[in-house]
Amino acid sequence: MRAKICRRYEEDQVKGDFELYDTETEELEFVCKTLELGWLDNETNISCIPEGTYDVIARTSKKYGKHLHVTDVEGRGKILIHWGNFAGSDNPRSGHPDIRGCILVGKSYGDINKKKDGIDEILTSKPTFNALMEVAPDGFVLEVTQ
Repeated sequence: MRAKICRRYEEDQVKGDFELYDTETEELEFVCKTLELGWLDNETNISCIPEGTYDVIARTSKKYGKHLHVTDVEGRGKILIHWGNFAGSDNPRSGHPDIRGCILVGKSYGDINKKKDGIDEILTSKPTFNALMEVAPDGFVLEVTQ
């Protein structure tokens, strides 16, 4: 399988359109939205990853259970695709974003924290992530573009 994220850069975060295709049939298998930290020169824990092509593999951790690992990101490690809601804004429960360079998936965007700060969060993330894992349980090749 192969996937593409087409990014839209905002001041505090990056929104994206995710499409997953079957490599053999070229049929579109899955679509969703993505949310990442803003571009800060690929700095660990505070920036989205550079545009490029990456292998994404399934892995398991105590924190996220089964999730997806974006491999071979130059200068970075443990870039994950997982569920969560907050990137450019802080999660009210933890006081910080839900990611440190990872990629969140969801169905749409909206203002969860009702701060009216102009920063959207990603919605319906956990069900969207679970659906992605059903379609691509072993991973895929990911192209990240603007």
